[in-house]
Amino acid sequence: MNQSDNSAKYAHKWLVLSAVGTGIFLGTLNGSIVNIALPTLVREFATSFQAVQWVVLSFLLTTAALLLSMGKLGDTIGKRPVYVTGLIIFIISSTLCGLAPSLGWLIGFRVMQAVGAAMIQALGLAIATEAFPSEERGLAVGYAGGLVSLGVVAGPTLGGFIVEALAWPWIFFINIPVGITGLILTFRFVPKNKPISREPFDFVGAGLLLAGIVLVLLSLTQGQSNGFRSTEVWSLFGGGLFTLILFVIVELRVAHPMVDLRLFQNRYFTISLLSGLFVFTFLGGGLLLLPFYLEDMLGFNTQSSGLLIGLVPIILGVLAPIAGRLSDRIGTRPITTVGLLVIVIGYATMSRLSLETTAFTFVLLVLPFAAGLGLFQSPNNSSVLGAVDHESLGVASGMLAITRNLGTLIGTALVGTIWTAYVVMAHGNLPMDSATSAPLDAQVSGLQSTFVLVTFVMFIPLALSLWGWWLGRAE
Repeated sequence: MNQSDNSAKYAHKWLVLSAVGTGIFLGTLNGSIVNIALPTLVREFATSFQAVQWVVLSFLLTTAALLLSMGKLGDTIGKRPVYVTGLIIFIISSTLCGLAPSLGWLIGFRVMQAVGAAMIQALGLAIATEAFPSEERGLAVGYAGGLVSLGVVAGPTLGGFIVEALAWPWIFFINIPVGITGLILTFRFVPKNKPISREPFDFVGAGLLLAGIVLVLLSLTQGQSNGFRSTEVWSLFGGGLFTLILFVIVELRVAHPMVDLRLFQNRYFTISLLSGLFVFTFLGGGLLLLPFYLEDMLGFNTQSSGLLIGLVPIILGVLAPIAGRLSDRIGTRPITTVGLLVIVIGYATMSRLSLETTAFTFVLLVLPFAAGLGLFQSPNNSSVLGAVDHESLGVASGMLAITRNLGTLIGTALVGTIWTAYVVMAHGNLPMDSATSAPLDAQVSGLQSTFVLVTFVMFIPLALSLWGWWLGRAE
């Protein structure tokens, strides 16, 4: 292909990125925007918190369970038709969510919305990557990755403003004009590329993967409410683990597997996925604790807390494209490693949060954490996508999305449990379900101890990244 052909092929790259960027942002935003409205939904539907939390959990569970299947489907029949179908489903279901007459209907429509979100998240990054030449892959992934993080982190802040200024249905109605804009841009600028792979879809593998992920995630969510010593929790986890092992056995034997497990023979692919899982696990847990710290321990109101936590997406939005561009020039591994090092420093500085912390000091202590995320995510995503063949981009994009969703769910359960345990240790003779009613000094002590522990845990992905960097220099 000559230079003029290349120029024509990539002429609309920024418009393609804008088209799928709207979907990427909406898909991740709607995983967290509802959280702030849960107390309102409890009152509106005259129900319990245990029941209304399934408005969030049903979305996260369904999305995480379908991501890889949708990525594979895009590789099989074409990325654009699957993405467009997902966006249409998302727009329709968002409308239905806002019109839901009861909690049961709302949860059902959220499942439908999650099906669309899975199609969008699994293929949006792959489409954006294809729209740019290989030497600009990091730049494209940087902008797309920044939108992912903005969606994840900005949800509670934006949701708070919408619920306060309008009403809870508008956290769903807001998706309609943005989604329609993205749909028009997609039809206009995203090319109708023919799928490279015409192999049959692995329905058995997809079913086993779906069942295994759902059972494992249900065990995590039930563990938060029933305790992780519950027989039900361990039965769900054991069933999920057995199903996933069966999935691996089947995938090794079928001619056209759902996931080509040979991808994991690529050390850079595996290292990058594991690093991303670690980062998103403790990102989700950290973002769970910070609102409690600001509101319950320091006494800030919800709006002020949202603005302070909004520092994270702002820095991510600035640094992600810069990190992506740098990774195109000097390689993904150096930038990824530096990002992980800054994240470690960030958790260490956040362990200094106290009852005397001011808003300005909070910003200074959280700044390294946000900067590290901004430096890490885009090069790491680029490393995953660059490690696979063109025909596996959909699956790789789906794997990135599932590590993000799975990490968020694991982190919410894990970090919350760790913090509770440290609060109990600090206060003594406190029931495990009463950490939020403990004295403030015990709660802050638990927060500090949790971030110290996470600091040491984050040396694991840092070591993996250093190993990958060393392997690359040795080859």
